Amino acid sequence: MKFDFKADVLPHFLAISSFYLIVVLYFSPIVFDGKMMFQTDILQWEGSAKELLEHRENTGEEALWTNRMFGGMPAYLIHLDPKGDITNFLIKVFTFGLPHPISALFFGMVSMYILLLSFKVRPVIALIGAWAFSFNTFNFLSLEAGHNAKIWAVCIIPLILAGVHMAFNNKKLLGLVITALAVLLQLKFNHLQITYYTLLLVIVYGIGQLVHAYRKQQLPAFAKTTGMLLLAAMLGVIGHSARLSAVLEYGAYSIRGERNLPAVNQNDSGLDKEYAFNWSSGKLETFTLLIPNYFGGATQEAVPKNSASEKALRANGIDNAQVNQFIKGAPTYWGDQPFTGGPMYGGSIMIFLFVLGILFAPASYRNTFLAMTVLTLLLSWGKNLAWFNYTLFDYLPGYNKFRAVSMALGMTLFVIPLFGAIGLENVMRKIKEKETKKTFFIGTAITLGLVLLGIVFASMMGYQSSMPNSGYPDWLMTALKSDRKSMLMSDALRSAIFITISAAFIGLVLFNKLKITYSVLGIGAMVLIDLWGVNSRYLDKDSFTNDPSEQHFAATPADNKISADKDYFRVLNIQNPFNDARTSYRFNSIGGYHGAKMSRYNDLIDRILGSEINGFVQKAQEGNFDYKGIQALNMLNTKYLMAGRAENAVFLNPEANGPAWFPESIEGTKTNEEEIEALAKINTKVTATYNAQDNGNQSINTGKGSIKLKSYSPDVLAYTASVEKSGLVVFSEIYYPKGWKAFIDGQETPILRVNYLLRGLVLPEGEHMVEMRFEPTSYYRWEYISIFAQYLVVLSLIFVVFINLKTKQEPTV
Repeated sequence: MKFDFKADVLPHFLAISSFYLIVVLYFSPIVFDGKMMFQTDILQWEGSAKELLEHRENTGEEALWTNRMFGGMPAYLIHLDPKGDITNFLIKVFTFGLPHPISALFFGMVSMYILLLSFKVRPVIALIGAWAFSFNTFNFLSLEAGHNAKIWAVCIIPLILAGVHMAFNNKKLLGLVITALAVLLQLKFNHLQITYYTLLLVIVYGIGQLVHAYRKQQLPAFAKTTGMLLLAAMLGVIGHSARLSAVLEYGAYSIRGERNLPAVNQNDSGLDKEYAFNWSSGKLETFTLLIPNYFGGATQEAVPKNSASEKALRANGIDNAQVNQFIKGAPTYWGDQPFTGGPMYGGSIMIFLFVLGILFAPASYRNTFLAMTVLTLLLSWGKNLAWFNYTLFDYLPGYNKFRAVSMALGMTLFVIPLFGAIGLENVMRKIKEKETKKTFFIGTAITLGLVLLGIVFASMMGYQSSMPNSGYPDWLMTALKSDRKSMLMSDALRSAIFITISAAFIGLVLFNKLKITYSVLGIGAMVLIDLWGVNSRYLDKDSFTNDPSEQHFAATPADNKISADKDYFRVLNIQNPFNDARTSYRFNSIGGYHGAKMSRYNDLIDRILGSEINGFVQKAQEGNFDYKGIQALNMLNTKYLMAGRAENAVFLNPEANGPAWFPESIEGTKTNEEEIEALAKINTKVTATYNAQDNGNQSINTGKGSIKLKSYSPDVLAYTASVEKSGLVVFSEIYYPKGWKAFIDGQETPILRVNYLLRGLVLPEGEHMVEMRFEPTSYYRWEYISIFAQYLVVLSLIFVVFINLKTKQEPTV
């Protein structure tokens, strides 16, 4: 086949160049000025990962455990960059050096472009689908929040489906290696919920292929391709098998695993149902895909000058400063979620093209992509479609490990531009057919009718949230409803205009007034203007700043006071302790910020720590600092309590138990419930709780002596012990049996679980060196195999691409 630069290279070069240029232009403060976005979750991550990053910098080694959050937890849930891992290098190469995380948007465009080309969509239309996919508000709102791993995982979905589609459509080898590469890259970002959703989409696609194979009597070929795809995907999985096996192993001990304590009306394992479905999209919130401000945008948004709210506030004599403060962040959102950063907007033009896809695309594509769309919408409704989603939560394997199900709308926003572009392609292919004009006008009318229908539904609901705005007087609520209506009507008109303009571009082709290429480029320009405009409401020039971490983590007088103490201890930040990781930046923290806390630690928070902290604060406000009343905090070696940033907001706890101690008595228990109840009552320095059944029925006795921490690193702790009487030593360290090993004078000895979640050892009489090391077999077993698999994926890709290029360039006879 003769190589044609103009046909084979130039369109793709221009497309990829446009992707790069668009990202650079939108995020120019990052690219050219070195600024950053203020991403709350990334600041939380920086705090939680600080010890791990410092350890790598100082030693060159990866720590697999950190004591900076929730008393201690595996590091591979926070940050891990193994030696030999080449995925970071691959990402830099594939994104041409664009800075993280905006490089994900560029990669997403390239991925969607490849996927659409695999569906035989012409490059100029694939261009539009790629722009629309990466520039939907789901991605931008996720960027603003700092959900960088989620964005990356989503932006790799098109590449996974591209590989699968190629494998089923006469490009088997290329499809297989792309599938392996895409799975390898997606799992790098460790967002298993997005990977789970990806699997569901691939299964829906696979069902479509199965039906096609059955009708064509090609079931053996389908089975063969499916088997090969499974092997390719498995190769990508093996590329991260060390981390994945360790993470999956930890899952059983996290809040996503089996419950330790009985819970009413809950499964025996997985997340709490109310917690998992707390962020469920309302059914009518689906209209935000078409009309961005359908439900008022973000939880709080600025309303225009002279808005109904402003007029009402001034008419009722509210102070000017209060009026200005209110209208800058009015409670405009009236949907079903507790709060939201903004709407899930897919672009009114892409919804229009999606409708055209339903009318013009082949039935097999229509059925598959409609099934994907319906499924992801149903999943996103969560508790608002309880019969469906609660059934899945109870019976679909693995589904009860995930939360914030409104995230499924990110999958909907993957399907819409994909099928929308396919729809536009099929309109253009059928442009000369007799029925095309009629069907096209029907599609236009349907889409504009959806805009009108949305207005009607909102009016019927009265612009009133099912979650009332408590504290607002009726006169202000009436004004707010008026503003919400104005926002909806303005965006409904906006969407109708974009739909009409896009329809006009297609109409000009239908009536032979414009070439297809110019028409498509005109639609593409409208798509960019539309999405750019909505995204800039939430991520604009004011969103970029100099490194926010410098200010966020700047040492306070309180930090400096605690830092002067070089002993080993933990710190409790009384202000929002269990949802903030700033304390973890410098200190071993009682709290932290993570969605997969250890289950026993979460039990301790719910059953003991929460009430201990509240009780201590109440007494302290009365001048009574009752350190003996915080026994669970004492056993966690909480030496300092911090109630603010000032030096005098730091309180030294003289009752902290220290790194390890010999208890004077042991209270035996038989169940977890019995043990945590006992723990809430004892003096933890004097008494220890012990469940023999959970410790191999090993009987233990109290001992006597002294023990001191000699050296510390995140995953190795060394102690010296002088034991007068053989017996139990309790350590202020979190018990986790899958990796922690204890050695007494070099001889391994079993670690016992005591005090519900701490480690314990039985030490013999005499002078001893005690060492604890975190060495999870699940990780080290796969460490080198993972790296080998990564290189095998890359070499396979290079080989197959080379073969394809060579075949393309060979002259035909």
